[in-house]
Amino acid sequence: MTSPAPPIRESEVAIAAGSQSFAAAAKLMPRAIRDDVVMLYAWCRHADDVIDGQALGSAPELVDNPAGRLAALRADTLRALNSDDPMSPAFAALRRVARRHDFPADWPLTLIDGFAMDVEGRSYKTIEDTLDYAYHVAGIVGVMMARVMGVHDPQALDRACDLGIAFQLTNIARDVLDDAAIGRVYLPSEWLTGMPPLTAATAPSPELHAVVLRLLDLAEPYYASAWQGLPALPLRAAWSIASALRIYRQIGIKIRRGGPAVMATRAGTSGSAKLIMAFIGGVDAFRSRASVSRAECGSSLFRRP
Repeated sequence: MTSPAPPIRESEVAIAAGSQSFAAAAKLMPRAIRDDVVMLYAWCRHADDVIDGQALGSAPELVDNPAGRLAALRADTLRALNSDDPMSPAFAALRRVARRHDFPADWPLTLIDGFAMDVEGRSYKTIEDTLDYAYHVAGIVGVMMARVMGVHDPQALDRACDLGIAFQLTNIARDVLDDAAIGRVYLPSEWLTGMPPLTAATAPSPELHAVVLRLLDLAEPYYASAWQGLPALPLRAAWSIASALRIYRQIGIKIRRGGPAVMATRAGTSGSAKLIMAFIGGVDAFRSRASVSRAECGSSLFRRP
């Protein structure tokens, strides 16, 4: 057996270090799909790390010259999509996946536009503003991942977008204090009326926890809608995505059960819990084969452009 191509090796290292939840779910996929999913993840992880000064998904930090980082990221992404120039492993991985699965260039660039919202210091007054951000930085990732798994039906891609948005809403709920420490607030300002501004000095409180729970409540119909997209995936891919859905949703459950104090930590899912969620995800995947029509689901949720 030949060794994996270099972009795959580098990408496997990135996913193992950057997202244990996603790495665990990806192991359930057939090898051909898993390689491309892992390579796409590696580029997304790299792009996020460039903008946030992270190391494989660590807490974001203030960075020097964020506008310059964004411009370089956009230029390198365009070069990966439109040229055959030698590139670093993350961008070589993007090129390979995008060409193999015929990505519209707008998809990777939509993610870059989401990072631009962070660089420009966009404010989020309404939940519609927050959902627009979630689409750009996560919903579009769900769309690209679904394409890698062989999905072309627009309604099924909408369900993948819903899953990405659900994940991002959970991220925002988990990382409220970490984000506030670097001057970012994704919770709608309308929801924070009467509360002190969120800053690096903000401490957990019942009032803030109540707002976080409101966001987690909003994520629930997106998780439910995403479940309806499972029949569009090959069975093992459906198993992987159902497991990822269960594993990530568990983070929100821990935040909900832990009360305000849990906001001072970065909630996660234990290894044993991941195994349980993977088993349940397998059941979900089989059950989804008899799911209702996807066209009837999620009609009231945010819709990608």
